[in-house]
Amino acid sequence: MTERAKVAIIGSGNIGTDLMIKVLRTSSDLEMAAMVGIDPDSDGLARARRLGVATTAEGIDGLVALPGFEDIGIVFDATSAKAHHHHDAVLRAHGKRVVDLTPAALGPYVVPAVNLDSHLDAPNVNMVTCGGQATIPVVAAVARTAPVAYAEIVASIASRSAGPGTRANIDEFTETTARAIELVGGARRGKAIIVLNPAEPSLIMRDTVICLCGAADPDRITASVQDMVSEVQTYVPGYRMRHHVQVEPVDDRMRTRLRPEDRDGGAAWKVTVLLEVEGAAHYLPAYAGNLDIMTSAALRVGERICAQKTAVTA
Repeated sequence: MTERAKVAIIGSGNIGTDLMIKVLRTSSDLEMAAMVGIDPDSDGLARARRLGVATTAEGIDGLVALPGFEDIGIVFDATSAKAHHHHDAVLRAHGKRVVDLTPAALGPYVVPAVNLDSHLDAPNVNMVTCGGQATIPVVAAVARTAPVAYAEIVASIASRSAGPGTRANIDEFTETTARAIELVGGARRGKAIIVLNPAEPSLIMRDTVICLCGAADPDRITASVQDMVSEVQTYVPGYRMRHHVQVEPVDDRMRTRLRPEDRDGGAAWKVTVLLEVEGAAHYLPAYAGNLDIMTSAALRVGERICAQKTAVTA
């Protein structure tokens, strides 16, 4: 048995509220200590109060002033990239571990299925973006079989599942995701596109991953991707492929996407993977897989930090 770690969540919007419900309903390692917002009338704070969780509508200052703040070990930030800079400075001064669900990227990028073990000691870890959490595992799976010269991802999410924080951080989303495709996924160059789909009824999150990679056995590439999808499913059950992995020779049109130095021998195969992410519907409907994969990944990080701390002190 591991000792439960007390956690706080900053941000009482969609992501923060979904994460709170996950902690309360599904985690045997984490204990909700506080929900923090700036709108006293937000649904997230109202739900927290009904569920017996301590709340404050005074932001980070209110969190620091709450009784029992000194016992909180991990703080999840589900606000905005701009706000996170201030939150991180305050929380680090108090020695708190920070899991950042904004695109601020002050700490190392973490995608649990790919590189969590390398960053369990970091004071601040960044969860990249919903698109990054969904697609970077696939890029990494291809990269462990052959060098990836170029990786492009398109994340399509229901407009209704994109809250004010997501909409305010579109630029950061594309920049952060593209950079993480390179740093975590292993691609030499990455590109990210996000689509907010206004269709009614709302559509489930869909992601397309295209990798241009070096020569490798197509069966080995396929097996690597399938293994990675199974790994992500251990913490995001609604994560799945919509079609078998497609591996085909790189044509001249696709080759133009490569840097000049990579065009000769830099890519032999075009690998296409089509994904969808169905949410667990803990707070928003199942179509909001973009919300679910972020909160599920953050939950996995928090639980692993807690387990490591318990193992060290045992």
